[in-house]
Amino acid sequence: MMNSLVRWVDERFPLTKMLREHLTEYYAPKNFNFWYFFGALALVVLVIQILSGIFLTMHYKPDAAKAFASVEYIMRDVPLGWLIRYIHSTGASMFFVVVYLHMFRALLYGSYRKPRELLWIFGMIIYLCLMAEAFFGYLLPWGQMSYWGAQVIVNLFGAIPFIGPDLAVWIRGDYVVADATLNRFFAFHVIAVPLALLGLVVAHIISLHEVGSNNPDGIEIKKNKDPKTGKPLDGIPFHPFYTVKDIFGLSVFLIVFAAIVFFAPEMGGYFLEHNNFIPADPLKTPAHIAPVWYFTPFYSILRAVPPMFGSQFPGVLAMGAAVAILFALPWLDKSPVRSIRYRGGVYKVWLALFVISFLLLGYLGVEPTNVWGQFGAWLDGADRATVVARICTVIYFLFFILMPFYTKREKTKPEPTRVTS
Repeated sequence: MMNSLVRWVDERFPLTKMLREHLTEYYAPKNFNFWYFFGALALVVLVIQILSGIFLTMHYKPDAAKAFASVEYIMRDVPLGWLIRYIHSTGASMFFVVVYLHMFRALLYGSYRKPRELLWIFGMIIYLCLMAEAFFGYLLPWGQMSYWGAQVIVNLFGAIPFIGPDLAVWIRGDYVVADATLNRFFAFHVIAVPLALLGLVVAHIISLHEVGSNNPDGIEIKKNKDPKTGKPLDGIPFHPFYTVKDIFGLSVFLIVFAAIVFFAPEMGGYFLEHNNFIPADPLKTPAHIAPVWYFTPFYSILRAVPPMFGSQFPGVLAMGAAVAILFALPWLDKSPVRSIRYRGGVYKVWLALFVISFLLLGYLGVEPTNVWGQFGAWLDGADRATVVARICTVIYFLFFILMPFYTKREKTKPEPTRVTS
C-alpha cells in the first residue's frame, strides 16, 4: 500500500527524485567534522522559531496599550505560555550563536571560495534578514529596553544625509516610536521577513547541492570520481551517514537549549534584559541603552567612530560597512589554498586577531563606554573602552582590506589531491 501511495505521488510530484538528489544520493565529503553541525542546526532553530512564534501570535496583541500586558498574560495565564515565550527568546539568541559559528567555519575552511561565491552571498542575505527579523521582534514586548533600543536604532537612520529624517519617519510610521511602529514591526516580523527567509534558505540549500559541500581539506571531491559509477571516491551518501551524525549534534544542542530555557532563560540579562520586564515609558529613559548581544559588535563600531560636524553618520556608515564588507570576502581572499590546515601563519594570526576584536567589540557594546574608567589628560579624558573599541574596529576592517595582500604572498603548505581521513 505504501509503495502504491509513493508511486501515485511520484506521478504527480517528484518526491522520490528530490529525496534521491538531495538526501540519499547526495554525496558529501567523508571528512566532515563538528564544525559542519551548525548549518543543519540553523535550519532546526528556524523551524523552532516559526512554530513557537505561531503559538505566541495567538495571544499577543500588537497594540501599544496592550502589548506588554499580553506578554505578561502569555507568561502567567496561558498554559505553558512561559515555556513557549522562553523557547522563542532563547531561540533568537541561539540562532545567532549557530549562524556565527557557521560563518566562522567558512573562514576556517574557505567555504566562500570559487565555485561557492553565490552560496556565500545567499548566506549573507540570510544573515541580513535575520538581523532585520531580530530587530523587528525586539520592539514587540514593548518593555523599556525594547522601546528605547528601537528608538535609538531607528534614529540612526535619521543620520543619513538628505534622506535620513524622512527614512526614519517611514520606518517608524510616526514621528516617534508609537502604536504605528509596533503594528508595522509586527507585520514585518511575522509575515514579510519569515517568507523571505524561507525562500532564501531554499535557494541556499539548492546552491549548496549544485556546487557540492566544501570540506576541512578545502579540495573538490568532484575531481576524483569512480569511472564506473561516476560517484566521488572521497564522498559518502548524506543519508544515512550524515543524517545520523547530525542527529547526534542535534541531541547535544537540544540538551544545551533545554538547559538554558529551564534554568537560565534570561542568561544574566544577555538574552532577556532586566529593563524589558518594565513597561515602556516614553518619558523615562533607562540609564544605559544597548541592543541585544548579537548586534553589539556593530553597535560598538558605531560608538567607536567619532561624530563629524555634529552628525553620527560616520559611525552609521562604518557600522553598515562592517556588514557590507562580508559580501566581498570571496573576492578578497587570494590564497592558492582554501583550508586553514594548509595556509601560512600570517592568515592564522590575522584570523585570531579578527575573532578577538569581534568578541571584544561584542562585549564593549553591552557595557557603558566608561566601564573601564578614563585615560589621563593626554587622551583628553577618553574612555578606555572607547580607545579599545577603536583599535578593535581598525583590526576588524584591516582583516578584510589587507586580505588580498597577505593571502596572496603568504607561504602555504601543499594541498592534497585526495581528502584525508
